[in-house]
Amino acid sequence: MKRIYLDNAATTPLDPEVLDAMLPFFREHYGNPSSTHGHGREVRSAIEYARKSVAELLNATPGEIFFTSGGTEADNTFISCGIESYGLKHAITSKIEHHAVLHTLENLERIGKIELSYVDLDEEGHIKIDHLEELLKSNDRSLVSLMHANNEIGNINNLDAIGVLAEEYDAIFHSDTVQTVGHYQHDLKNLKAQCIAGAAHKFHGPKGAGFMYIKKGSAIHPFIHGGAQEREMRGGTENVTGIIGTAKALEIAYRDMIEHQKHIEGLKSQMISRLKETVPGVSFNGDSANFERSLYTVLNVCLPSSEDNDMLLFTLDINGISASGGSACSSGATMGSHVLSALETDPARGAVRFSFSKYTTVEEIDFTVNKVAEFYRVEA
Repeated sequence: MKRIYLDNAATTPLDPEVLDAMLPFFREHYGNPSSTHGHGREVRSAIEYARKSVAELLNATPGEIFFTSGGTEADNTFISCGIESYGLKHAITSKIEHHAVLHTLENLERIGKIELSYVDLDEEGHIKIDHLEELLKSNDRSLVSLMHANNEIGNINNLDAIGVLAEEYDAIFHSDTVQTVGHYQHDLKNLKAQCIAGAAHKFHGPKGAGFMYIKKGSAIHPFIHGGAQEREMRGGTENVTGIIGTAKALEIAYRDMIEHQKHIEGLKSQMISRLKETVPGVSFNGDSANFERSLYTVLNVCLPSSEDNDMLLFTLDINGISASGGSACSSGATMGSHVLSALETDPARGAVRFSFSKYTTVEEIDFTVNKVAEFYRVEA
């Protein structure tokens, strides 16, 4: 049985071109980039070429790109070290941020480093920009940490609008852009953010590799100590193959972005239409069915109430379909989606996140919809 992979928001398959770019750095080019001999200099040169490539694609400078183990480390680094380096006592976020942001800020509040405020959300899960301005007005200089796009419901925030407000109130603006790097173009030179984060495995690169962008003039102290790597910003021998893979994956993503977006939007549109036709009462969580305000790669499906909803993901898996999901948390008795809980969705209704990539096919969408329809005893 051929398996169908519809969990690309969690991780994407490695592109064969990326693997080809990485292999020589497993086999032939194995020197430590901190060494001054020929083997080391050869690898150091490759890392700096990769840094330059990433910077050029994002309209940044090489000195603003720092390679990390992924988005979580990048988020933790800037949030924790930025708060200390800038002497901030207040932070603003939302209750639907990725846990890499939310748990970090909650921990800093718990140990007394900051006071934490949450910006209000509308019914679809978009931040209320007026409330964000109120929070900025009524608090001293703050850290604002709001993601570009939500990993569960796909909602996209207007980073330009947030950045303008942050600048007006002298706030430090950090954004988790893990779900959008490699899928949308970023113009970091003109974005009013001090930091964004990227993870290679979200755009067909290797796991355990990513980067943070820190705008020139926004220096923070290191999060990981122990060496002078990454211009003394991250101690530890570099993940050379991961860095090479990150740059190659981003290069491919930008090269083929228009083509892949058109292909994936077609798949998402087809799934929306067919689910509406075959599953009575189906709807979509957040704004994930709105192509203008959500990721084209994510569709969060709100399914009919059923005592069997807990078995849906298992049933899909038995049929060779990989997806993710979960209902809203119910009275704290079970662990569910903190995002859907924040939106106060009905915990009795099933929720599945389907997320697509350039490798997803029309036939896979049709097969998946048929299996969902069968589960709800509807003939597709």
